[in-house]
Amino acid sequence: MSKIPYLRIGTSYYKVVQVPTLHDQFNESLVKWDITTIIQDHGRPYLSDIPKYDGSICFPNHINFTKEKHGFYNTYSPIDHKPKEGDIKNTLKFFKHIFGRQIEIGLDYFKVLYVLPTQILPVLCLVSKERSTGKSTFLKYLKEVFGHNMTYLDSHSLNSNFNLDWGNKLLMGMDEAFLQKEEITEKIKYLSTTNKNKIEAKGKERFEVDFFGKFIMCSNKEDSFIKIDSDETRFWVIKVPTLSFDDVAFLDKLIKEIPAFLNYTLQRKFTYERKTRMWFTPEQIRTTALIKLVNNNRNRVQKEIAHLLFSVMEKFDLDEINFSIMDLLYNLNKTRIKTDITQLRNLLQNDWKIERKNNSFAYSKFTILSDGEIILIDSKGRYFTVTKSFLLKNFDDLMTE
Repeated sequence: MSKIPYLRIGTSYYKVVQVPTLHDQFNESLVKWDITTIIQDHGRPYLSDIPKYDGSICFPNHINFTKEKHGFYNTYSPIDHKPKEGDIKNTLKFFKHIFGRQIEIGLDYFKVLYVLPTQILPVLCLVSKERSTGKSTFLKYLKEVFGHNMTYLDSHSLNSNFNLDWGNKLLMGMDEAFLQKEEITEKIKYLSTTNKNKIEAKGKERFEVDFFGKFIMCSNKEDSFIKIDSDETRFWVIKVPTLSFDDVAFLDKLIKEIPAFLNYTLQRKFTYERKTRMWFTPEQIRTTALIKLVNNNRNRVQKEIAHLLFSVMEKFDLDEINFSIMDLLYNLNKTRIKTDITQLRNLLQNDWKIERKNNSFAYSKFTILSDGEIILIDSKGRYFTVTKSFLLKNFDDLMTE
């Protein structure tokens, strides 16, 4: 008997279908199928041959995969490639290009994906202003390795409440990533460390599932594709150089080496054993590209704060201005700059070397109204003081306003 394409999960019948893509590939999907249609097509006795499951789960495993787990149907997809000995010179060349001096961490990262798919990993970010670096090729390569268990996302997908199409995937790739909305960044931060997620589809109730997804971003906006502060430990940012070779068939060569590379990955021992919840320590994944990204965000926030404070002093003819952390945060959130208390405190105390008053005193705080008008209001509390001379000394472009 040929393989039966139907199954029953709980009391509902489904058909396992292969949905074609524009790239002559297929995505496996479960489509609800009416029982009367099955009977019409195959006869009633056929129903007794259809596999039956108590429910469905998503249980990732690449080594000893099974479609049934304790009477439940496993919606995770087995990968098509099986490990076998062979040449991997092109794959190692490619990994060396992508990860550079961190190639051992890169190989460990891939081994975790393959051998320990439920393990939390940092958000991998491949950045470069240059073209032809291999960033997108890396995403395509991982898609070839992990098949249906990887999907591509954009900001719209992450901003939507409906996540049935990606909520139980192993990898979420984001090409040309540029995350301007704070809530999307916060969602990625949360999902990168949680082990639970809420799945929601149109017209259906939300339900909780185990979450093991990892995000991989590629962007040509290496200084500004996401806003993170200096305390962030969840992002591994790598500046990828331009490819030193031009080979239009290189991805095909990588695909042919996948079985051999999986075999190599199984045999290879970890260079770095698990030290943190995200496997690697912040020091191990700290890069010049990460520091540059953080500093660019910090510098941008600093300039906006300086311009805001200078504008208030100019408006009210002040030589200095007083404000609490919450005053500043409240007013900044009314502008295009988004920040948080931790970043503001670090900026004022560590970068600007300004200390807050030890005791509560009366002061005039500035407030931006809904129409953009700025007013001064009497207040009391512990506040910071910034002088106009300090701003003019440290920010050259203030007088050009």
